[in-house]
Amino acid sequence: MEAHANGKLRATIGRGSDFYGPGVLVSAVGERVFPRALSGKAAGVFGNLDMPHTYTYIEDFARGLVTLGERDEALGEVWHIPSAETLTTRQFLELVFEKAGTPFKVSVMPKVMVSVLALFVPVLREMKEMLYMFEEPFIVDHSKFERAFGANPTPHREAIRRTLDWFRQRTG
Repeated sequence: MEAHANGKLRATIGRGSDFYGPGVLVSAVGERVFPRALSGKAAGVFGNLDMPHTYTYIEDFARGLVTLGERDEALGEVWHIPSAETLTTRQFLELVFEKAGTPFKVSVMPKVMVSVLALFVPVLREMKEMLYMFEEPFIVDHSKFERAFGANPTPHREAIRRTLDWFRQRTG
């Protein structure tokens, strides 16, 4: 943002929370959740299932970035892209399994196991650093974006349906 302030470039920053949606594989609720729900297997997650957590649908994030790119008043600012209502991870997963039509099953990887596996699995090294976001409430406030540009995030039920459809097509 310093380069923007110095007139070297025009910039804005759009941030989202943990992503999910078509094409999102490496995510807290990506390929370890959606395909497993479709096949009736346990979703693999981290942290406390009963903590509120904001999840961002990738298509909403893309729309938000387009808005920021088209609007001069967005320049020089940091924005949180709108997400649907914050749920607990358990509530989010229950919706996934409900829409998948399979019984709710979940496996929570203990923190100590994440630490050990992080020695060998690069993506878990990154996840280890982010575990705090799943062990306490992690709520993203997009009210600044909403006041400036409006907000119409896709409801989780619809976004989850679209995501499951994408994973169904992918696995054929």
